[in-house]
Amino acid sequence: MSSEGRVWDFHARLMPGPDAVERQLAAMDAAGITRSVVVAGGVISLDRMAEQIISGGHMEVEPDNERVRQLCEASDGRLRPCWFGNPHRGPKEYRAVAAGYAGLELAPAVHGVRLDDPRTRPWIEAAGEAGHSVYVVPIGRPGCGTADLATLAECFPEVVFVLGHCGFIGIDAHAVNTVAPLKNVYAETSGTYTIIARIAAERLGAERLLFGSDYPAQAYEVEIAKLRALRLTPTEQQQVMWGNASRILGEGAI
Repeated sequence: MSSEGRVWDFHARLMPGPDAVERQLAAMDAAGITRSVVVAGGVISLDRMAEQIISGGHMEVEPDNERVRQLCEASDGRLRPCWFGNPHRGPKEYRAVAAGYAGLELAPAVHGVRLDDPRTRPWIEAAGEAGHSVYVVPIGRPGCGTADLATLAECFPEVVFVLGHCGFIGIDAHAVNTVAPLKNVYAETSGTYTIIARIAAERLGAERLLFGSDYPAQAYEVEIAKLRALRLTPTEQQQVMWGNASRILGEGAI
């Protein structure tokens, strides 16, 4: 089946609620999104997360990963679950069920565990064993920045890392430059400025750029419009909006 015109959203959140899948698929249909990787949403309020990013702090909440997996089973293959890791606990449970998930996300903004904390490394090892990518949004706190993500990528060259939102502050060209030499680090486009997405395409290459929406925090239509505004070639656009995600997720070019 041709992938032309199809869209893989590499990063969205599946929110609480009995009709979560129906709402997600309806929004995807309206925007022309074919498939999506989803992670547990509603784990932390935006107010609390913003405070933690700026002032510090953490939560030890355990995301309901099993709920996400079960709901994805009702999506006719359109939603793929991503495990939301809690480094305050070890990855034993994740290891046991990793085959049922598409990847791993670690969020210093939520759980407050530094990327250079000894508790982080076992999670990366587990992701490597599962053949999963590791999605991380760096923040501007010690041990949680893009340089720390780059250090992990250097230590685990066999693991694919994804730089969420192309960095920390939306206009983070420094983050793109930091990961550019590391071929196992991709950048994901949700929430970033158009100019930074363009810089990422130029400096990393379209083959290392992933379309993401961060739905429902961002509207699908906004993120698609941003990608269209990059004026990529048809081949580059296919890579960013479908091919790269399919390859990372081990699904070939379906």
